[in-house]
Amino acid sequence: MYQLTGEFECKADSKGRIRLPSSLIRQLGEKNSLHFTINRGFERHLMMYPQDVWEKKTTEINQLNIYDTKERQAMRYFYRGASSVGMDSADRILIPKSLMEYAGIEKEVVLFAYHQQIEIWSKGGYQIMLNEEPEEFATIAHGVLGSQVSDKNE
Repeated sequence: MYQLTGEFECKADSKGRIRLPSSLIRQLGEKNSLHFTINRGFERHLMMYPQDVWEKKTTEINQLNIYDTKERQAMRYFYRGASSVGMDSADRILIPKSLMEYAGIEKEVVLFAYHQQIEIWSKGGYQIMLNEEPEEFATIAHGVLGSQVSDKNE
């Protein structure tokens, strides 16, 4: 499985193609089999998942109950805009126009890779998100992760 990491600045061409950085491609593994699914993220950005990660996530999402309103909405929100993309011989992916518009991506792009996914941001949107980082991040991190660290040390 993957343990992706890094921030990568890229440019989108007029057709919506973004060249993936070689260091990110190396983290993903076999170049000839790189296929992804892209969907809308929680904020005004896109999420890109390697195909095997997408299949795992959809297995989890598909366990939700379509007869429960909140679960059905969660399924809809998760799948909104989902598009399958492959990498071409020039290491580019083509992002659908509707997704580019949703994320406000024109030319400058930031790929933010972590865990098993890659967030795709307009450069301006990414800067805004970074500037909104709370001053009390250490307190938040302790609240979210503190008990996990304590449990492992015992």
